[in-house]
Amino acid sequence: MPRRRLGWGATAPDADEVARRLERGSGELSAKGLQRLDERLSWYGAMPAEVRSWVGVVLQSGVTSFAAWYRDPKHHKAVSAGVFGSAPPELTRAISLEQVVQMARVAVDAMEAELEEVVGSSAAPDVREALLRYSREIAFAAATVYARAAEDRGAWDARLEALVVDAVLRDETDEAVSSQAAALRWPRAGGIAVVVGSAPQRDDPEAVVDDVRSAARLAGHTALVGVHGERLVVLLDHADDPLAAAAAMVSQFGPGPVIAGPAAQTLVDAASAARHALSALRVAPGWPDAPRPVSAHALLPERVLSGEDAARRVLQREVYAPLAGDRGPLLETVEAYLASGCSIEGASRRLLVHPNTVRYRLRRVHDLSGWSPADPRGQFVLRVGLTLGRIADPGGIDAPSTVVELLQRRAD
Repeated sequence: MPRRRLGWGATAPDADEVARRLERGSGELSAKGLQRLDERLSWYGAMPAEVRSWVGVVLQSGVTSFAAWYRDPKHHKAVSAGVFGSAPPELTRAISLEQVVQMARVAVDAMEAELEEVVGSSAAPDVREALLRYSREIAFAAATVYARAAEDRGAWDARLEALVVDAVLRDETDEAVSSQAAALRWPRAGGIAVVVGSAPQRDDPEAVVDDVRSAARLAGHTALVGVHGERLVVLLDHADDPLAAAAAMVSQFGPGPVIAGPAAQTLVDAASAARHALSALRVAPGWPDAPRPVSAHALLPERVLSGEDAARRVLQREVYAPLAGDRGPLLETVEAYLASGCSIEGASRRLLVHPNTVRYRLRRVHDLSGWSPADPRGQFVLRVGLTLGRIADPGGIDAPSTVVELLQRRAD
């Protein structure tokens, strides 16, 4: 075959003959390339043997592909399919794109040093120039392969994320769901917060999810996100204080209430927290002046009024039981205080005690129940909690009906 002028302007000897020499010397060129990788890249030697074998296969394919490409520089298919098609998909997870570029540079240097022995001194300059252009094609092909792998991983991760969020909302968090979350490397650390509210009114749900993830990263969290119709559900790690975590994310939600569920440590706990948060979201219109965000716990009275047994039990346990366990003075004090229009003096007259005693007991009520009798919201919660307790415990401590009975209780 006569000599020809290749597309980049260099005059080359018989391209078929040079290509055959490259094919015959592919083993030697690959071996020299692998040796150079060991010598120049410390991280390459630390890789598992299986990964190193994949690199060897790719390098061998790269030399063979270069021979085919040298015959016909327009043979681009050989670059992407011939080189990286021989490697398993796991290679893109085991080796980063930056590492691939480093290895390609080292391998090309090794091939350049050996070209004269493989193709002869007369062909070596032309082949060296062709190799430089081919290395550019390799770089583009590697970028394409890694971009496609990233897209595939992103789509797979998105499906896993949707499965995990759905399982939490359905309270179906079994070992399989925990494995799916582990595949997403979530949660990375700390407690878990479940935050729910309305989704922003946008045409692209994926853009909403991306924005939430970015905001979560800025706040120091990793988020799992689900858009369910008009509802946005966000699971955050590193969230020992769910309300504080929700406050950092509140701008990502649409108008209306934003609810933070109770603190959770596991996905099983997160499913319970999601139940509380969704229940609170349903009844949030009953408290139009609620802060944003607000905890599901703060909406316990509304949840009770909607018929939620779990909320009723919580209020009985956290409000009535601690006060009733104090042998009556706290219960009768808070009831007298509420009955007298939240007046310290009025309660002291009803109880025949000093106003400071009423103040002390009301502080105890706050300490034991978590709700302040001096706050309008706390008054409402205490009224509901005490009413629930009275209904569930009709034989419990009653308010004194006579001065004699009152004096007797004070003596006790």
